[in-house]
Amino acid sequence: MDQTNTVTVSDRAVERVAEILGQEAPGTALRVTVSGGGCSGFQYGFDLVTEREDDDFVIERDGAALLIDSISLMYLSGSQIDFVDDLIGASFQINNPNATSSCGCGTSFSL
Repeated sequence: MDQTNTVTVSDRAVERVAEILGQEAPGTALRVTVSGGGCSGFQYGFDLVTEREDDDFVIERDGAALLIDSISLMYLSGSQIDFVDDLIGASFQINNPNATSSCGCGTSFSL
């Protein structure tokens, strides 16, 4: 896959995903999706799954496994998935260079 189309995962996100998956059944992964909706037009989704699809983009590192379907990957191209734990709360955040705007909660965006 072309390097410009890849999605990267920060060390903090890898650690958190590995921690979560350590409490789940073997073979579980974190699926990251983009779907229509949210206050800005598109929204990110994070789900624990045991099923992998043939066209999934797979990121596996240090006990963490993340899956992104081919349609979502088009919207996430060049993005970095991070995990932030601050005064507001702890959450996965996506730094998406394709987004022209995002909402205050950081879970939806527009192109």
